Order: sequence, then structure tokens, then C-alpha cells
Amino acid sequence: MANHEEFLIELKGIRKYYDREVLHVEQLLFKKGHVYGVIGPSGAGKSTLLRIINLLTPPDSGTLLFHDRPIPANGAGRLAIQRKMTLVFQKTLLFKDSVRNNVAYGLKARGFPRSVIDERVGSLLKQVGMTDLAARRADTLSGGEAQRVTIARAVAFEPELLLLDEPTANLDPGNVELIEEMITKLARNKAITVVMVTHNVFQARRIADQVIFINQGRIVEMGPTEKIFSAPDHENTRLFVEGRMVY
Repeated sequence: MANHEEFLIELKGIRKYYDREVLHVEQLLFKKGHVYGVIGPSGAGKSTLLRIINLLTPPDSGTLLFHDRPIPANGAGRLAIQRKMTLVFQKTLLFKDSVRNNVAYGLKARGFPRSVIDERVGSLLKQVGMTDLAARRADTLSGGEAQRVTIARAVAFEPELLLLDEPTANLDPGNVELIEEMITKLARNKAITVVMVTHNVFQARRIADQVIFINQGRIVEMGPTEKIFSAPDHENTRLFVEGRMVY
């Protein structure tokens, strides 16, 4: 049995319904400082999973635990946990302000001292290759540049959990490489747990420590990345990673 002290977040008996059951997770655990790739067909429940983990969408049943303690249904305790995680969507949402001020926004809102803000923002801008564009208005950036700024802003306050929903969809290879490198460094150097939904199975294979295959709202298989791609336990997993659509 795994030592739960190693895990950041756990889902137990989670179910979510709309016009049908869209997600049914008996148990799912995410270890600190690891990168998880979530793959599966469109409509499989991947984005719903992220929204439930991020406490944006309440499950219809089940329990979420953070550091082995149940997450409160409401109140200050729930908000405190939510402030330790962040979710980045495929579509960038930046303020009509400078790149520097966009990255600094979360730190300012949380009352970080100016010296910390300046150091972190400078370091992140360098890491995402945006130092020379620090003074540019964010709404003038290319799609890839904007997504790099979005991720830098999301991790500036060093959350414990980073959730990514198709963060590199429709980006050119250069921007994809920069973002992937940033994700792996965050997990390795800052012990941030990363859960990334991606339609690109090759991306999951490149950067994930563990891969989760979801189909029709259920976890079909989860395991070390190379095992999922080289010797999966389930036939549907094999068909999906080979590039065949699974319904």
C-alpha cells in the first residue's frame, strides 16, 4: 500500500453527471513533484477531471483529499487549498497590460514583497524566453508567446499543483519545446505536481512520469509512461496510443 504522505491529492469515489455520467473515478492519487499526462478521446471526461480537481466543478458524489485530509465543501479552508493550485486553459486570458505586470499579478495579489516579485518575475521571463518582451503589451503577443506568459503567471506564486488543459494545442514546435521544458523543470526543481490533459500522445510520452488513459468517463489504465506505451494492460489503451480512435 502506498504511503499517503507521498501524495498531494487523492480522489475517492468521484462521480459527475450531466445528461449522463461523464466521470466515474474509484480512486486516483497524484504524487508530489511528478508530471501526469491525461490522455483519451474527445468527450472522455479529461477536462471535467481537471475542473473537479481544481474545485471549480463539484462532484455529485465522492471525496477529494489534499495532503491526506478531506477538502472542505466551502469556507476559508477550501479557499486556502484552492489558492495552492492553478489551472491553465488552452485559450490564453491575459490582461491588457505589460508582460511583466501580467506575470507579477498573482504575486501582487497575494502580498509578496517587491523584492520577491522582481526576482521571480525576472527569473520566469528568462526561463520562458520573454525577457526582451517584458515591457510589451500582452495583447500584442503571438499565440505561443501569450501561452508562455500565461504559464509563467500561473506558476509565479509556486503552487503545489499545476493543472494544464491542452497547454500547447495549435502552437509551433519551438513554443511547444519551451513550454514542455518549463513544465518538467517545475516538477523537478520546485516539486510542483503537474496534471496535463493533452491530445498529443507523443507529448505525454516525452514529459510525463505517469500516464492516465480515460475513456467514457472512466480510468481505463494508469501507469509509468513507458509501460503504458510499450506494454499496456488493456487493449483499448494499446489501440489509443497506436493512434486509433476509441469510443
